Amino acid sequence: FATTPPDSKTSQNSTHLDPPILTWIDSYLPAPVRPYARLARIDKPIGTWLLLWPCAWSTALAAEAGHWPDPKLLGLFGAGAFIMRGAGCTINDLWDQDFDAQVRRTATRPLASGEVTTPQAIGFLALQLSAGLGVLLSLPHWQYCFVWGASSLPLVVAYPLMKRYTNY
Repeated sequence: FATTPPDSKTSQNSTHLDPPILTWIDSYLPAPVRPYARLARIDKPIGTWLLLWPCAWSTALAAEAGHWPDPKLLGLFGAGAFIMRGAGCTINDLWDQDFDAQVRRTATRPLASGEVTTPQAIGFLALQLSAGLGVLLSLPHWQYCFVWGASSLPLVVAYPLMKRYTNY
């Protein structure tokens, strides 16, 4: 199946964009919250799972033989993975909003389409990072966790930029 690539003028024309895919976000969340839910990509859970599995695995390994892992710790790790994955998506879209607006697959993202403004996205990111800090400070040995968590933030911020410089 050979297809002819669209010329650059056509690909930037909004009439040729893929229609937005409706998800449970559109059916169940209030309208004012939907753009932020899409910005955090809460309808696409794979990133959260990728962050959560190592935490859950290490919690299971740390449990005493014959005992279940600590459910409170698993809950904190689950909340942290959900929140920080969403923050990573927000950071990615802040970095790439100009590129995303020119790419058919990403042109309907909230920042690229103008549904969310840059200041609104930065405010949402501040809320996400504050919630992530709350989770971090709720962990046992929070001082130690804070050092490791704060040390990882430059990687969280730089990660979305790496696709410009690597093939990974």
